[in-house]
Amino acid sequence: MQTEDKTEVAFPDIFEKCYNYTEARDIQAMGIYPYFRPLQSAPGNEVVIDGKKCIMVGSNNYLGLVNHPKVKEAAAQASLKYGSGCTGSRFLNGTLDLHLQLEERLAKFMQREACQVFSTGFQTNLGIISSIVGKGDTVILDRQDHACILDGARLSYGKIFKFAHNDVNDLERVIGNVRANSNGRGGILIVVDGVFSMEGDIIDLPGLVKVAKQYGARVLVDDAHSVGVLGETGAGTAEHFGLIDDVDLTMGTFSKSFASLGGFVAGNRDVIDYIKHHARSLIFSASPTPGNAAAALASLDIIESEPERREHLWRNAHKMQREFRNLGFNIGHTASPIVPIVIGEDLEAFAFWKELFDNGVFANPVISPAVPPGQSMIRTSYTATHTDEHLDQVVEVMAKVGRAKGLIS
Repeated sequence: MQTEDKTEVAFPDIFEKCYNYTEARDIQAMGIYPYFRPLQSAPGNEVVIDGKKCIMVGSNNYLGLVNHPKVKEAAAQASLKYGSGCTGSRFLNGTLDLHLQLEERLAKFMQREACQVFSTGFQTNLGIISSIVGKGDTVILDRQDHACILDGARLSYGKIFKFAHNDVNDLERVIGNVRANSNGRGGILIVVDGVFSMEGDIIDLPGLVKVAKQYGARVLVDDAHSVGVLGETGAGTAEHFGLIDDVDLTMGTFSKSFASLGGFVAGNRDVIDYIKHHARSLIFSASPTPGNAAAALASLDIIESEPERREHLWRNAHKMQREFRNLGFNIGHTASPIVPIVIGEDLEAFAFWKELFDNGVFANPVISPAVPPGQSMIRTSYTATHTDEHLDQVVEVMAKVGRAKGLIS
């Protein structure tokens, strides 16, 4: 009697890529791994890491509010009153009067009709883009847009096109081709960062708006790094250029100038109402905690009542831009408190970071795909509460390491 052949078939293992991934361990073995370093103190301008005090120039605490007594007290009192969480989504049982107050205040601050708050900034862009851009529509992105913008576009059912970084002429080429090949069907949403999070440069919003109007496109500006920073009142990139009425939607986060966690979108009331009823990242996520909402409200109070904080921030930003340029560092086209030091190769950036850390300065090494290959950088960012002593020490250490590494003479 013939027996059945029971030879096992070797199926591919989806975890194989995980077992073969060694890059992080290799860099850890070299002693220059920079990521997931735990802070042992509050995340202010000076932090303790591995028991060692460092000057922090890697945070997005632009207005220095993360340790402000009013912000911390508001978060604590809200937690005592409402509890530690909301146990549900905004769509169902998770809306507090705090959330509605925050949305009303933000709409007024952003000089728009309405506002919708999300649980994180990342989720905000996911929800906006995936709900607005449907089948037959097109979303056009700057090549250096933040990852959450790209992921939001991928979640939509629209076609995705990109234009060269901050290049309005290339945008016009791309959008012209889209319109020429669409036979008049489908809408277009252009999505850009106001301030680009790695490079620190500001979008050419006047040129972009002109092209958008010419081709009947709508504009969404991600102002995560702009709200509280740019504009006469801190309302962001559109206010900075005097174009509030020409930008359709503005997105912002609470994790930078607002010293909290969450995100929001502001714009036309009908459009915001559509987003709040269609954005899956809103409907199916737990709502922002009472503490987070209260901290954002308290931060907004301070942003509105203490404009001198923005003045101090820009004084510090201009000082560091000037100092690094004078030393001979390549800081690109930054025009914001984000001041990158372009290094080049990834391992060189990690080694540069380690020397800074060993000398008491904590910055952020950024590699591809966050920046183009061969353009790895040390991303530094500055706050309204950095002192001249902080900044002078950072310049001294940066110059020392830059010369030792042959980056400057």
